[in-house]
Amino acid sequence: MVIVTTSHNPSKYQVDRASALAKDLKIPYVNRKDLKSTDLEQFEYYYVVEKGRITVKLRNTTLFFHPSTAKVRMRNIKNGFKDYLIEALKLNGKELILDTTFGLGSEAILMAAFLSEGKVIGTEASTPIYVVVSHGLKEYRAKEEWVNNAIRKIEVYNDNFRSFIFRQESESFDIVYCDPMFENPVYKSSSMNPLRPFALYETLNEEDIDQMLRVARKKLVLKAHGKDSLFDRIKPDIVMGSRKSGVLYGVIFKQ
Repeated sequence: MVIVTTSHNPSKYQVDRASALAKDLKIPYVNRKDLKSTDLEQFEYYYVVEKGRITVKLRNTTLFFHPSTAKVRMRNIKNGFKDYLIEALKLNGKELILDTTFGLGSEAILMAAFLSEGKVIGTEASTPIYVVVSHGLKEYRAKEEWVNNAIRKIEVYNDNFRSFIFRQESESFDIVYCDPMFENPVYKSSSMNPLRPFALYETLNEEDIDQMLRVARKKLVLKAHGKDSLFDRIKPDIVMGSRKSGVLYGVIFKQ
């Protein structure tokens, strides 16, 4: 069972918002005063409408929106370090990009920061991740104006990438990006760990690749760990990445 509640001592706005969220998701809203800590352990997971954000909790795990990884990567780029995702994309700033595995949105924010006129469309199949991130994108205000500008160029939908792509016309995006969950997770990646219990783990197949290439005008960019089997099964035209982190980006150009 999944519920929506609020943080302790909520404002009327929080209560109203939690009730509306529960109605949208067609799940129960429970007043926080009626919940004991032992009650919370019985739920599959639960949404908490806090002051200024929505989180999802599962036992000792809390999932919340924050573009911390995007900020770190942009700082590294500005300090002269190479970012292999940006290298793989080779953006001119006007692209329409489909991010098929949106997750917490850090890479979408980084991509959008390099789009002067373009846009990032994201799909996220996991409802709890989508709820946290979609609300976060609407409400988060960063000190760094580039983050706020990037967020304004992003749209995300609660949809499985397969069904979403199936409905799209051929060559409707310039670039398609896919970052499936690694077969060999990097557990020291603290930003990813809260996401893992809520993520959907799907293995890409050749039909997926064909469909992604169908809707791409220029190329498909895939992300994988060096120990994963993805680039053994699907051969990109170019592979680039960091030996230290083991994170690789494969590019398949549209023929």
